[in-house]
Amino acid sequence: MSVIVILIIASILVAIGFLTAFIWSVKSGQYDDTYSPSVRILFDDTTPKKDLAKKSK
Repeated sequence: MSVIVILIIASILVAIGFLTAFIWSVKSGQYDDTYSPSVRILFDDTTPKKDLAKKSK
């Protein structure tokens, strides 16, 4: 019976840890922009042309 109490306390501590991490991530702005990361891969980057010229030398 005491093992169940220990497991309940441990699971509550883990849940509080995840809740704290979620609240911290929301407050730090990680969920502010949900659109641009999904379309960022669709845009070409123009800087690799200079890098390719340097690597071929």
